[in-house]
Amino acid sequence: MADLHDSNLHCSFCGVEKSAQVPLISGNEGRICEACVQLAHQVVSSWGQRRKNMQTLPRLRHPAAIKKHLDEYVIGQDKAKKVLALAVFNHYLRMMHHDKPFCQQQEHVELEKSNMLLLGPSGSGKTLMVRSLAQMLGVPFAMSDATSLTQAGYVGEDVESIVQRLLEAAAGDIQLAQWGIVYIDEIDKIAKRHGPSSSVRDISGEGVQQALLKMVEGTVLRLPKSGRRREGGEEVSLDTTHVLFIVGGAFTGLETVVNERLNIHKGIGFQATPRGAWSGDTASQSLDSLTPEDLQKYGLIPEFIGRFPVTAILNDLVQDDLIRILTQPRNALVKQYKKLFALQQAELVVTNDALEFIAQTSLEHGTGARGLRTVMESALHDTMFCLSPGEGPVRCVLDAVILDEETTSLQVNVTPAQVSKEEGELVSRAEWMS
Repeated sequence: MADLHDSNLHCSFCGVEKSAQVPLISGNEGRICEACVQLAHQVVSSWGQRRKNMQTLPRLRHPAAIKKHLDEYVIGQDKAKKVLALAVFNHYLRMMHHDKPFCQQQEHVELEKSNMLLLGPSGSGKTLMVRSLAQMLGVPFAMSDATSLTQAGYVGEDVESIVQRLLEAAAGDIQLAQWGIVYIDEIDKIAKRHGPSSSVRDISGEGVQQALLKMVEGTVLRLPKSGRRREGGEEVSLDTTHVLFIVGGAFTGLETVVNERLNIHKGIGFQATPRGAWSGDTASQSLDSLTPEDLQKYGLIPEFIGRFPVTAILNDLVQDDLIRILTQPRNALVKQYKKLFALQQAELVVTNDALEFIAQTSLEHGTGARGLRTVMESALHDTMFCLSPGEGPVRCVLDAVILDEETTSLQVNVTPAQVSKEEGELVSRAEWMS
């Protein structure tokens, strides 16, 4: 208590003496003034912000390593994966060094975003590529469908709802959301309408493209903090300058626009090729000659095209690609069904003939990789429904059986299976359901 009346007391940090205007906080072996407390608070806060920034930074890898990661999930599309990997690498490299001088003359050079446009048929892997990329980088990811967007003031979703989903994916963290990736699918569905209906206001076409311009280029949006806009509700500001936007679509008929410009496949009489009769290889070759003018003729406005400087074209999947999709990726469809069967004390075997039949059927339906699960689910539905693990382990073989000269079908042959004790005991269905 004697120290409280000692006029020689001083701050252990800055040395200021205690007075009526400068009170000191006493500790076990020292004292500190108010000014030093405020300075210490600023320093500690900067440390916390720095640690938070380090946690926010994506797990950036070299483009070759990014492509190698995509190879584990997406079959084929090597050219598109290289374009996507390089664009994403340059984007986040720019973000990590946007505030650092990187030339001897200390010139201020501003690097622009590498927003991407993915063109490819349905089921070719556009969405899977972007989702796998976001998971690898560890950044927030939001996906939206352009067909649900309408111009502001009309029934439907506004373009701001896309960024709202990104903020929700970042758990409300504004800074983390600004490092995220937004993927807008079915972007070809908002092309400008032509013909007799062009006189009607196109609230889900050119109007949506105009509304997306500022958001894609970079602007500050006022978003409701609670996820729903209401009067008097708290709002937050999110800058989309550093958000990476990737849009994709099938762009059906775009190859015809390119061919007309190049005067390809034109003939007279029996030598003429009907419109829409191009094969998958021909369509891919045509899109290799794609120009911004072709996209503009298809229905995208020039300002919107200019916001996406990087374009990647995905090719049609052939039968061999679909067979590899069934078996090779980390989350391959056959691996998923084998795990489902194993949970019910059953071993699933899929023959090569069955794999070829499943791939061929999906090609005939024109659904790409998405149709593979439909074919397998239809073939295995009855077998999975009748499985009874309590009767012991079984072996189920899925094979393609020729019924007659023109008919082939998938059938499952179920036989008892011998499982040794050393291989481990599977959980019975009764125990699993309990």
